[in-house]
Amino acid sequence: MTERELARRARHRLAVLRHAEEVSGNVAATCRYYGISRQCFYTWRRRYEAEGLDGLKDRSSAPHHTPHATTADVVEKILWLRRQYHFGPAKIAMYLHRYHDVAISTSGVWRILKKVGLNRLPASQRYKRRSIRWKRYEKQRPGHQLQVDVKFIEPLGQSGRKKRYYQYTAIDDCTRLRVLRAYPRNDQKTAIQFIDYVPSKLPFAVEQVQTDNGQEFGQAFHWHLLDKGIGHVRIKPRTPRLNGKVERSHRIDSEEFYRLLEGQVIDDVNLFNSKLQEWEDYYNYHRPHGALAGQTPYERLRQKAQDPLS
Repeated sequence: MTERELARRARHRLAVLRHAEEVSGNVAATCRYYGISRQCFYTWRRRYEAEGLDGLKDRSSAPHHTPHATTADVVEKILWLRRQYHFGPAKIAMYLHRYHDVAISTSGVWRILKKVGLNRLPASQRYKRRSIRWKRYEKQRPGHQLQVDVKFIEPLGQSGRKKRYYQYTAIDDCTRLRVLRAYPRNDQKTAIQFIDYVPSKLPFAVEQVQTDNGQEFGQAFHWHLLDKGIGHVRIKPRTPRLNGKVERSHRIDSEEFYRLLEGQVIDDVNLFNSKLQEWEDYYNYHRPHGALAGQTPYERLRQKAQDPLS
């Protein structure tokens, strides 16, 4: 509330006090007229007699002592995660519990963000609501199906003739374990090279691969998978939501990995793959996943190994 509004409310209360003295001559009648209690009237009068007009201004209702208030260092961590990674309240609460042993509710995180005006993300980062909702599904067995897709990478800090890179991504439908690799080309030969690389990075056999209808996943790629004893299915054209897990993981890459590489010069595919490997390891072994109730993909894999029906 502004100082001008506080002064206006104080003058109104002074008018109530003067009404009892100069107009009605009766406190009860004045209280009925203005719709206030006599206790409220006498409180205003005592404060006016002691402090004058300033005593009639609204005072803070905050408690004098808050032993359970969130400490400043925790608030600082919350704000850093919000500004640095654009995490939502639930993800921030997961990170604090996992890495700092701080237990705070999702609503508590939201109230802190609301207080400092960070409860709404920048327009470019907000979730776009859709009129049609889709039911989330999940395969129950690791390796039952991999979703594979390609992400075009904008040149990072290069000048002159810029090199193009393509991030090939495979994500296990059950555990969300991912395999990442960058290549300077995007064709069937590269896709076959990537799909031959994937099994060496996964601790389980792959039964089926799901892709979109891109030219890099054409007939040569299809028959190569069948020769390896792996099934290959393509999603319906113009329905990227059917490859939703790998599409969502690419959005995470943009928000939490590539955004932090801005300003760095990466003009060598080996250096690019070195950075991607660091990010892949963090994603698989350390990053809590919202869809896995805060588990990492590797923790979900261990859980499935112990209890396949979980």
